[in-house]
Amino acid sequence: MQLKHIKTLLTPQDGAAKVTCMAWAPNNCKFAVCTVDRVVLLYDEHGERRDKFSTKPLDPKYGKQSYVVSDMVFSPDSIKIAIGQSDNIIYVYRIGETCCDIFSSQIRVANTQTNKSSTVYTTESCVVSLTANVSGKGILSGHADGTVVRYFFDDQGSGESQGKLLTHPCPPYALAWGANSIMAAGCDKKVVAYSREGQVLQNFDYSRDRSEREFTVAVTSPSGQSVVFGSFDRLRVFNWAPRRSKWDEARPKEISNLYTITSLAWKRDGSRLCAGTLCGGVELFDCCLRRAIYKNKFEMTYVGLSQVIIRNLSTGTRVVLKSYYGYEVEEVKIMGKDRYLVAHTSDTLLLGDLLTNKLIYYSVVVFEVFYFKNVCMIFNAGELSLVEYSSNEILGSVRTEFMNPHLISVRLNERKQRGVEDNKKLAYLIDLKTIAIVDLAAGYNLGTISHDSKIDWLELNETGRKLLFRDKKLRLNLYDIESRVKTTLLSFCSYVQWVPGSDVVVAQNRGHICIWYSIDSPESITMFPIRGDIIDLERADGKTDVIVTEGVNMVAYTLDEGLIEFGTAIDDGDYDRATAFLETLEMLPETEAMWKTLSKLALEARQLHIAERCFAALGDASTVRFLHQTNKIADKVSQETGEDGMSFYQVQAHMAMLDKNFKLAEMHYMEQNAIDEAIEMYQELHMWDDCIAVAEAKSHPELNSLRENYHQWLTETGQDERAGEVKERQGDFQGAINLYLRAGLPAKAARLTISRPEICNSTETVSRIAASLIKGEFYERAGDLYEKVRNSQRALECYCKGGAFRKAVELARVAFPAEVVNLEEAWGDYLVQQKQMDGAINHFIEAGCTLKAVEAAIAARQWKKAVHILELQEDPSAEKYYVKIAQHYASVQDYEVAQQLFVKGGHIKDAVDMFTTAGRWEEAHKLAVQCMTQEEVGDLYISRAQELEEDGKLKEAERLFSTLDRPDLTVAMYKKNRMFDDVIRVVGKHHPDLLTETHLHLAKELEAESRFSEAEYHLMEAEEWKAAVHMYRIHDMWEDAYRVAKSHGGAGAQKQVAFLWAKTLGGEAAVKLLNKFGLLDYAIESATNNEFDFAFDLARLSCKEKIPEIHLKHAIYLEDEGRFPEAEVEFIKAGKPKEAVFMYVHNKDWADAQRVAESYDPESVSEVLVGQARFCFEEKDFLKAEAFLLRAQRPELAVKFYKDADMWSDAFRICKEYLPSKLSILQEDYERETSKKGGRGVDGLLEQAKEWEESGEYSRAVDCYLKVKDESNLTLMEKCWMKAAELSIKFLSGNRATEVVQVVGARLAQLRKFNAAAELYLNLDLIKEAIDTFIDGEEWNKAKRVAKELEPRYENYVDQKYKEHLKNQGRVESLVSVDVMAALDLYAEKGQWEKCLETASKQNFKILHKYVALYATHLIKEEEAVKALQLYMQHGAPPNPQNFNIYKRLFLDLINLSDAAGPESFRMWADLRNFLLQLCENLTKSAEANSPAHEDFEQMLLIAHYLAARSAAKGFEQLMSIAAKVSVSLLRYTELIRADKAFYEAGLACKAVGWENMAFIFFNHFVDLCDALDDGRTPDHSDFLDTDIPFEVPLPTKLCVTDAQLEQIRDWVLMVSVENRLEQVLPRDERDTYEASLVAANTGLRSLPCVLTGYPVLRNKIEFPVAGKSANKEDWNKFLMATKTTHSPECQDVLKFLNHWCGGLPATGFSFH
Repeated sequence: MQLKHIKTLLTPQDGAAKVTCMAWAPNNCKFAVCTVDRVVLLYDEHGERRDKFSTKPLDPKYGKQSYVVSDMVFSPDSIKIAIGQSDNIIYVYRIGETCCDIFSSQIRVANTQTNKSSTVYTTESCVVSLTANVSGKGILSGHADGTVVRYFFDDQGSGESQGKLLTHPCPPYALAWGANSIMAAGCDKKVVAYSREGQVLQNFDYSRDRSEREFTVAVTSPSGQSVVFGSFDRLRVFNWAPRRSKWDEARPKEISNLYTITSLAWKRDGSRLCAGTLCGGVELFDCCLRRAIYKNKFEMTYVGLSQVIIRNLSTGTRVVLKSYYGYEVEEVKIMGKDRYLVAHTSDTLLLGDLLTNKLIYYSVVVFEVFYFKNVCMIFNAGELSLVEYSSNEILGSVRTEFMNPHLISVRLNERKQRGVEDNKKLAYLIDLKTIAIVDLAAGYNLGTISHDSKIDWLELNETGRKLLFRDKKLRLNLYDIESRVKTTLLSFCSYVQWVPGSDVVVAQNRGHICIWYSIDSPESITMFPIRGDIIDLERADGKTDVIVTEGVNMVAYTLDEGLIEFGTAIDDGDYDRATAFLETLEMLPETEAMWKTLSKLALEARQLHIAERCFAALGDASTVRFLHQTNKIADKVSQETGEDGMSFYQVQAHMAMLDKNFKLAEMHYMEQNAIDEAIEMYQELHMWDDCIAVAEAKSHPELNSLRENYHQWLTETGQDERAGEVKERQGDFQGAINLYLRAGLPAKAARLTISRPEICNSTETVSRIAASLIKGEFYERAGDLYEKVRNSQRALECYCKGGAFRKAVELARVAFPAEVVNLEEAWGDYLVQQKQMDGAINHFIEAGCTLKAVEAAIAARQWKKAVHILELQEDPSAEKYYVKIAQHYASVQDYEVAQQLFVKGGHIKDAVDMFTTAGRWEEAHKLAVQCMTQEEVGDLYISRAQELEEDGKLKEAERLFSTLDRPDLTVAMYKKNRMFDDVIRVVGKHHPDLLTETHLHLAKELEAESRFSEAEYHLMEAEEWKAAVHMYRIHDMWEDAYRVAKSHGGAGAQKQVAFLWAKTLGGEAAVKLLNKFGLLDYAIESATNNEFDFAFDLARLSCKEKIPEIHLKHAIYLEDEGRFPEAEVEFIKAGKPKEAVFMYVHNKDWADAQRVAESYDPESVSEVLVGQARFCFEEKDFLKAEAFLLRAQRPELAVKFYKDADMWSDAFRICKEYLPSKLSILQEDYERETSKKGGRGVDGLLEQAKEWEESGEYSRAVDCYLKVKDESNLTLMEKCWMKAAELSIKFLSGNRATEVVQVVGARLAQLRKFNAAAELYLNLDLIKEAIDTFIDGEEWNKAKRVAKELEPRYENYVDQKYKEHLKNQGRVESLVSVDVMAALDLYAEKGQWEKCLETASKQNFKILHKYVALYATHLIKEEEAVKALQLYMQHGAPPNPQNFNIYKRLFLDLINLSDAAGPESFRMWADLRNFLLQLCENLTKSAEANSPAHEDFEQMLLIAHYLAARSAAKGFEQLMSIAAKVSVSLLRYTELIRADKAFYEAGLACKAVGWENMAFIFFNHFVDLCDALDDGRTPDHSDFLDTDIPFEVPLPTKLCVTDAQLEQIRDWVLMVSVENRLEQVLPRDERDTYEASLVAANTGLRSLPCVLTGYPVLRNKIEFPVAGKSANKEDWNKFLMATKTTHSPECQDVLKFLNHWCGGLPATGFSFH
């Protein structure tokens, strides 16, 4: 969190004018400040002052000065403000007026409705601070005695305690309650962070900061993750780090002259902080962690880890995004046309609608895809989750792979419906052809729609009752969810949409708009033509427009809002309005559909008058009449009784009848015992069965009459069948048969006859029935009847006539076995007639008619079965069937089987044709070879191929030629048909070596036919692009030539073709062309190669400035051709006469060169002379050459020529005479040449140096002396260098002399001539260099003398170098006298600790103990802790804080030593005890007295004393119980002592004295600890509950015993467990507490430990002079007696220690003499 000062809201005054309180309104739009004069100032969110008002006292008589404003706060709706005053009153103001006043004191809660207050809690100390938690459901109060009390109005399930929480060291004037901890500060300049239950988490101590003052006020950010403390001129900011669960301090905000901060207020959105000061100033600060701009549209301000403010830069609106659980917001995105907000935290997802300002959170995993409509849809790993805005719970989840929003529709309470409170429905795709509809509110599936085509769009209507969906075939379908009826509305639907706010559907079918104003009547459709496509649907201001694009125009078609209004009235349930609306409409199909819809809804709503009007409009007279009667009954009842007539039973019965629910109507009548009305209802409806059933149920007296009437009615109406059924039920079977026969139903009569044996005996009846059955061709039923009366022959005949062959065969097997075979064949023939070929096959087989079976199998396409039957035949006539079957297998491309069948049928030629037709030439050829000669096969294939060629089937012909291996015929065929691509393909396949030649040949033919593009293709394939360019050139097709060159020839070829093209054009056309390609310069350049006339033409027309250049190139060309006079003319035209001169010079034509130079370029005359001179030098005519150069005034060239010719004397002569200034350079060149040649190089340098010296050129002389290098003569080199130094000192300038001396000095030092070098440095006062030289030569005395006499400031430098020298040489004894500390460090580094400590002891105490500590640290690292202890015993234990870690480590290493529990280790424990006693006494006298470290060392002293006492007691049998008690007591210190070692030793000690119960428990826990080494599980601590043995102790990393010892303990524990002779309970004492525990389990009281055993001292105790020291009398006397009887020096030592430690022994003491 960073604070940035924005502005000053209230200017501070010169004196004290304390700002008492401030408050921000919850809506972030108001800010209130109360000044010292009790006036409340109101500001807006930008810090602009808007209003103010004065507060008033409790009673006006006390005056304005009688109170101060203590605090104030805004109401949740931000329109009221509560002012708390010191005169025990709270005023609540509506902004602009006073609302009420409430008296309050202490910690009280006020009720603004009743103006009453009540006390929440009372404490003994006054309240100094009060703060609330982040949610505002709990408060903390800080009191003057440091107490902090917590109270919850609602703990929100946290389970945190209430009441006194903690005690702060000073009054907590600054108190803050963050999201994760509590922070308090006050006048002690410390900020303390406490946990939720009051434990100290962190301590920020500023008491040593002199600029810091007391903390006066604190405030928590709205997110609870930042806290700001105010003090003098400073704001301290603390930020919660959730990953480390700690507070981090940010950089404090310091403002000079701000003075004490008295009030802080944080804006509710976290973006602003206001600070009020003692001088009356109010400062406004901006608070944020960071800012970011998103898409240049939104500003995101992170005011906390879990809170972000999103501001729309265009509108200025803001949304505060806050994590509900306080998680860190990691990423924020704005999606869905900048409307929807998505933010990630580590565990949750935050979603929001920026338009409605609704925010939610949702738990999420790794990958998400979001869609936003009226609900947020989240796709994650194939699962769709729906989250409703403003709800933190998932609305529902389904599995789907289709994430397109057009394939998902969600409706959430978008239109209210009667009787429906929560309407939330979802439609989605299970797969591309299946839609699922889910009720999200109830959580069940409403239905599944399976469709025959893929679905590409779906949408529910706003009430969720109808679903529209469209498939890939553009068919629009409507699904009614309640009735589960699917209706196809439209084909070729390109657009569809529900009209918003209604159930009207608009769709487009090609060139028509289709509108369903009443979707409940899908057949009622309104259509009108359009000339474009629908793109949108807009409904606003009582008008609905369909937007259509017609060309470039947008046209709006307005729908009939009245019809839409009807649908809205229906949805709202206002049927009167709907009726009134329909009355105004003409009766059209759409209107009729709406009348039907309204009638249905009116009936459902029991509004019968409206329903009557609807049916009247529809012309349904019967329904109108019935409803009219019903309404009359209802109205009559209402008039007579004054009740609702609709509840009258007759009305309800009528409604049930209208719904055709006659049973319900009967129920209504029967409930009122209106039996006659029920019977009358059924009679009117001719429902006689139900009528008679009612009469029978109620034993109606007219029952028989009703039955007779029923029978008469049936007879009169010709319902003989129903009459027969009635007779049958009444048991009159003969009458029933007669009626059935009269009704023409002999089958029913036969069924009844067969079921009644007594009727079967009547021959006449059977005959009548059988004759009727045969007449009606019911042969099977007649057969059944004859079989029943045992007339088998007639039964068999009837079965055969009726095609019931199964029954016929079954009957024949019993009655006529010989007829079975004939019946099987007849059955097969019958099935063939019925086209049931599959069934006929087996019957033919059973009848032995195999050929018929084959034909049936072929007809049934049972090919395998047909083949199987044929294979079993030996009849030659069966071969014809092979061909049919083979043709089938050929048609399904099963050629192998077809081949076998053709061969079996003897039709090999057909098999060859089959393979040929199928293009399987190899198989065809192989088969043909078997039955034909090679010539016949060839002729066959060639003739067949030619036929195919004539038919245009060239590919098949090619296959035949390939089969014959005749590619030449293939090539000829394709060439004949001008299919050159195939020619190339065939040649490439069979003759790849001829491919290029073929391409070229085809290209020539195509070129001859003027098919240039195809010729180009072949030339390109032959990689002859140049030929293609040439072809286009000769045919004057320059564009194509240029294209080919550009594509294949590269930039050079492209330019060359363009040049040639331009050349053919000439003149201005050429210039235009070249300018078009940007190649004019290139063309001119190319033309200058040998086309100069063309170049001149181009230059004259476009680039006249290039004409001289062309002349120049022409001249060069002529020069190369040897045409020098012509070249001279061109050079002069080009303005380059010098080039002509050079041409003649190059050809040694000096006369012409001289002529041209003098005529056209006089400056070149010298060049001519130089050329002549160079020629003379080459000819060795030096004098003539020298004369030419001097005439040309070029003496330097003469020097150069002489120097190159190694004629140094002539060079020096010319140089001295004409160029004296360059004599030195020439001299250097000469020296360089001579040095390169070696031999006398050094002598030459010396001679030259002397010459320079004699001539006064001292600098050059010095350089020569310095160049002298001869490793074989060091004396000469030293002499020369010294000479150079001497000359430089005498004659050269200061800087140059210094430079030379430094060079010489460095060289002399390399030769180890340190004294000579140092003297040179001293000559030029280079003191530092001289001293360094003496130091390099180890001339320390000379270096010191020079430093002392000439530059005293270098004395320390020399001393330091001398120390480093001694240290590097290891001469420590010498170093001691120079630098003791360095010597000590060197001793320590070398490990010479005795010398180190001996030397340090001669210094002061502090130095000694520094190296003692270092030595001790070294010993501890080397695991020699005993030696380290002896070291401190020898030198003492100073209370230096920097040594505390050493002491602690020494203590821990010693107490965790193995095998140190015996009496032989007493001396070590006694030394450790005495060492710690000395340390604690020293600490008592130091600044660390009573510090936490001091307390730790006191505890270590107690442990060491117990260990020493145990070692002393173990030496004697009578003291073993005391040793055991000490071992048990040491278990309470297992946070320091290794737990496994302590429990092991305690178990051994208890077992040794017979305390097996405790030994078993201790050993058992020891085994658990050892097992924790392997499995890492925390050992069970249940045996030590209610004891002071710690639970959380460090687990051991290795065993303290051997494996054998561990196994021995395991065996003993196992043995005891098996024997079950011990109770696993620790012994208890009179406190009902474990006897060795210092803390009582029930009361929590802590007893003093015995100074001898560590057990709690209860009643029989001995007290010592020092407070808090006592012993158990029994143990003390036992120890004294043993000491007296044994005279043990160890026991005497223990008593001596106790005498010193406890301030003396008790009266029953012990004498040490």
